Amino acid sequence: MGKRYYCDYCDRSFQDNMHNRKKHLNGVQHHRAKKAWFHNFRDAAAILAEEQTKKPCRKFLQTGQCGFGSSCRFSHMTEKDLANLEQHIEDERRRKEGPVEQGVAPERSVDDWLSRREKRRAALDSGREPEEEEEEESPQHLDVPPHLLSIPDLPPSLLPPPPTGWNQVPRTEWG
Repeated sequence: MGKRYYCDYCDRSFQDNMHNRKKHLNGVQHHRAKKAWFHNFRDAAAILAEEQTKKPCRKFLQTGQCGFGSSCRFSHMTEKDLANLEQHIEDERRRKEGPVEQGVAPERSVDDWLSRREKRRAALDSGREPEEEEEEESPQHLDVPPHLLSIPDLPPSLLPPPPTGWNQVPRTEWG
């Protein structure tokens, strides 16, 4: 039967040889599937700019459905959806600019977090207490950057341990 090539974008497989792979990668369906895949990861500003240039879809406004779906050349967003998207973009911009006046700490970079983590570990290894700044953080977020905790559906192996630690299971001898 031979080796098979699986295309993640198109969710299909075929016999892996130079002719078949080249034909598939240059095909219209592959280009559409690849574009749709990357379309899912656009930022909010790009989505807003694109939706504002489109006219509203009459079929979608009348019935709530459109036969073309996401490939429709007209906009399926209402005025309320556009306003929510603008608000989301503005909130992101404010958060990136600097600290919020309400006392919420600004989002730190991963490099800052790594350097603080190394300092904390060095202090604990030498027997000293961590500095005041690090004790202000909540215990569950102490060792993980907050933006990494917001990722949905993490597998259990990537989730941080609970603040109280793992339950100790009694060890039994096998054999």
